[in-house]
Amino acid sequence: MRKVYLDHVATTPVSHEVLEAMLPYLKDAYGNPQSLHDWGDEAREAIEDARGRVASLIGAQPGEIIFTSSGTEANNFAIKGLALAQQSKGKHIVVSAIEHFSLLHSARTLEKWGFELTLVPVDRYGVVDPEGVAKSIREDTILVSVMHASSEVGTIQPIREIARLAKEAGAIFHTDAVATTGTIPVDVKELAVDALSLAGNQFYGPKGAGALWVKKGARIIPFLDGGVQEGGRRAGTENVPAIVGLGKAAELAKAEMESRTDRLLALRNRLIEGLPSRIEHVRLTGHPTQRLPGNSSFCIEFIEGEAMLMLLSSKGVAASSGSACTSKVLKASHVLTAMGIPPAIAQGSLLFSFGLDNTEEDVDYVLEVLPPIVDKLRQMSPLYSKFLKEERGGK
Repeated sequence: MRKVYLDHVATTPVSHEVLEAMLPYLKDAYGNPQSLHDWGDEAREAIEDARGRVASLIGAQPGEIIFTSSGTEANNFAIKGLALAQQSKGKHIVVSAIEHFSLLHSARTLEKWGFELTLVPVDRYGVVDPEGVAKSIREDTILVSVMHASSEVGTIQPIREIARLAKEAGAIFHTDAVATTGTIPVDVKELAVDALSLAGNQFYGPKGAGALWVKKGARIIPFLDGGVQEGGRRAGTENVPAIVGLGKAAELAKAEMESRTDRLLALRNRLIEGLPSRIEHVRLTGHPTQRLPGNSSFCIEFIEGEAMLMLLSSKGVAASSGSACTSKVLKASHVLTAMGIPPAIAQGSLLFSFGLDNTEEDVDYVLEVLPPIVDKLRQMSPLYSKFLKEERGGK
């Protein structure tokens, strides 16, 4: 049976070059970077080399990079740490309604700690209106966070304009760039942000390796206590192999960005153009053009995404429904409902996210196996039966 992996939004495979870079630090170069001997020196130098590579990928200074265990930790660290550091100025924060749960739940936690939260809506394409952010900002607003792009629907946000409005109002601006860093060009100076989250497993690095960039001069309260690592900002023995892998992945992503984008765009567009001609009552979700190059997301009406995933898996195809972190939750995606998609339709969400190993034959295989799956599920769907009855005038 053909095997087609189209769930790169959940994680990408570790590239061969990244694995080769990591192996010495899993075997012989096992020293603790905080140790004052040759083994420690070797590990410490490897970390600082990786820090420079990650910084180069996003146009930052190495000293502004804080390594974390994931994008989720980076988001938690950013929202809580930046807000707590600024609370003497105010306790109001603004985030978009479609943020990743690691950010939304962090914001909700801040509410329990006495902060106030405003959620900014999005339009039907999942775009955050900069003026909507501006109207949400108050005199006591200390922090604004809007994701650079949604991994679920692929929409890329007008971050530079939003950041400008936030900073003009005196607020710190953070962006969750987990979906974009290493995939499309990301430059912290061009985006004019104060803090940015990223994760290596989104661009062929290892799981368990992420980073938070914090602009020099911006105050942040440490998320973990008990050690001097990361300049005293993130305690805990460093995961040297993962950090080295993240650094190598960043180096490769920067060098190959243009060729990767061209390849992913061709595959994405092939599926986006081909699927509606083979399946009725399917809608593209997210912005039609301002979207991630490897993201093809749809809502297929009258059936549930979970059922489609199971049958696709039986055909060797890996995809996702909603975001990777909510695919096991039996409720409509908060991203899709925020875009105004009715819950019944949002239940039929399906996301195909492409990677560098995918081919045109993979796309054609999906276009071959998905229509019969949809037909089978619709034959069992009471919603589809009701629709057909109403379409025929109730007869």
